[in-house]
Amino acid sequence: MIYPPGEKRFLIVNRIAIMALFAVILAGGVVRSSGSGMGCPDWPKCFNQYVPPTSASQLPEGYKEHYVSKRVAKNERFANMLDALGYTKLADRIRHDESILQPEDFNAVKTWTEYVNRVIGVLSGLALLGCALFSVTYLKSRKRIFFLSVVNLVAVGFQGWLGSIVVSTNLLAWIVTVHMLLALVILAISIYTYYQARILRNRMLLSIKNVKWAKGLAIIALLLTIVQITIGTEVREGVDAIASAMGYVNRGEWLSQVGSVFNTHRDMALLVLVINGALFFIIRSNYSPSGERFRYVTYTAALIVLQVISGIILSYWALPAVAQTVHLVLATLLFGAQFYLILILSRKRLYSRKLA
Repeated sequence: MIYPPGEKRFLIVNRIAIMALFAVILAGGVVRSSGSGMGCPDWPKCFNQYVPPTSASQLPEGYKEHYVSKRVAKNERFANMLDALGYTKLADRIRHDESILQPEDFNAVKTWTEYVNRVIGVLSGLALLGCALFSVTYLKSRKRIFFLSVVNLVAVGFQGWLGSIVVSTNLLAWIVTVHMLLALVILAISIYTYYQARILRNRMLLSIKNVKWAKGLAIIALLLTIVQITIGTEVREGVDAIASAMGYVNRGEWLSQVGSVFNTHRDMALLVLVINGALFFIIRSNYSPSGERFRYVTYTAALIVLQVISGIILSYWALPAVAQTVHLVLATLLFGAQFYLILILSRKRLYSRKLA
């Protein structure tokens, strides 16, 4: 399919942005599993440097006291904002969180792990800026692509601010969860604009079939994935709290002490398998093996199998750090594949009316 130059540039940059967003999630998973989240005590710089130090001798004098005081000041501003929004108890908890007053010792590996994560985040932001700029070409033909690209740029700016709050609050649990869910929203918008840009010109991608239950099951499958990601984040927060309380020893016992949230996460995996299994059977039975619906339902099935395997490894092999990262990345890849599958199952409905 031949696209006009402006649209071709948008598609290329949008594809890069999607890959960059997955890379950000991968880097974030490495940061979380390696305990490097506080490797840089300030934001957006790292130890007030654009290129962080590699040894303790390069650290600014009195850096611990300096960054603790800055963190307390930022958290006070954040708590004041929460007060204004009516979340007084949460604001009070942030003000009295003693962990904020306890800076971590310098560790070059953790510092550079967090720094690489931030660099990848900046690159993804630049890619989304490119999407917003190149989406101007759709103002006459497909306005939603332009407006959503601008919304995504604003969202990634908010995500950057939220990242600074994650650092200043010393990885406050609920903010980490919101940070993760917002990343999924940004990813979904990027996938949607890419899809819209493709089908605007390439009508051969459209389907004339409307298979009963397929789209409904696909939506349920995606919602279950979002719930599982949210619960999985809560499991990880529980593991972190237990690990800290146990002095980071006896790793094999951490997961068993998380409690009911882990049991819910584990039991819901069976429902995920059943729903996605039914969807796999329906689509494989009704669509051409050479089509995108057939291909993407196969991707989701493969990702779920790998996700289950990584979950078993986490449960029975004492939470290896590599498996933690793999589990997170597989979950986001599954989210992306399921979301795109819903879009391509919606084609008949979307294009039964005039494009706007």
